[in-house]
Formats: sequence, C-alpha cells, structure tokens
Amino acid sequence: MPLLENGRLVEDFWTTIGDDAPLPPTGPVIVPLERLEDGLARPAGEKLGVALPPDAEVAVLRAALPRLALVGVTFPTFRDGRAFSQARALREHLDFAGEIRVTGRPLPDQYEFLLRCGASTVQLPDGADPAVWARAHERFTTAYQPSVRDERAEGFGLRRFLA
Repeated sequence: MPLLENGRLVEDFWTTIGDDAPLPPTGPVIVPLERLEDGLARPAGEKLGVALPPDAEVAVLRAALPRLALVGVTFPTFRDGRAFSQARALREHLDFAGEIRVTGRPLPDQYEFLLRCGASTVQLPDGADPAVWARAHERFTTAYQPSVRDERAEGFGLRRFLA
C-alpha cells in the first residue's frame, strides 16, 4: 500500500509481521502489540515498530518507547477518532519522537488534522488516489486547534469576530 509523508509518496522500508509469522533476525519490522516482547528480544540496533490497536492505552508502551522507532495507530473506520488521541498522547504526554504511522481507513479530509496531532505517515487504503491526499494536505491553511508540529493555531483570534 502507498505510504504518504508530508503530502508525498515515500518508500516503505518496514515489514509488517502478523500474529503467527516468524520475526526476521534483521531489518525494520512492525509487530502487533501482543508480540511486542518478541520484538524487544531482537538485537538493540534493529529498528522496531508496534501496531497499537484502537482500544489500547498508549501508556502500555511507556517502557518500550526508547526502543521503538515507529508506532502504528489504526482507524478501523473513518468515524473512529481514537487514533487522533493516541497520536497526540504519544507526542505530548510520552514525548515520542519516532514515526507515528496511521493505518486503516482514514479519509483525505482528516489528513491535515492527523499531521497536527503528531502523525508522521499515512498508509493509504487500497485504491486510494495519492493525488487526492496531496491536495487535502494543501487545502487547509487555517487551524483552530493547537498543533504538536510547532505550528501556531491561526483561527483562535477569529472566534471573537464570529459572535
């Protein structure tokens, strides 16, 4: 599946490991949360990522975060916004500096908000047009909510004029 970073397609170097698949001894891998201990048993120099289910608290990763290079958050449907909260909590409360990858079924209209919450990359759903996502990245220029990207929320001052 295509991987989008900052509105551009990038190559995906990660291998996603299923529940039963053996872990390769080398190379960047993403393991399910249930297999995090297996991933942590790999050599320390190997890149490790974890796929966090939507119903998991990010705090379960606190001890493992120094070893993690990637945390995946999932949108089972576009209406399920828990991935927004997980990404923001990883950045703001746990100071995670690695890649936060969004998977599942987000919508292009959510892309800019995902970035503002701390997401780094979005794995596009099957059949998604990357050009639509790139346009969504450029479409929104004003935001009302604060961002973890060191961007200033520009819309706060407008609220007083709307009443």
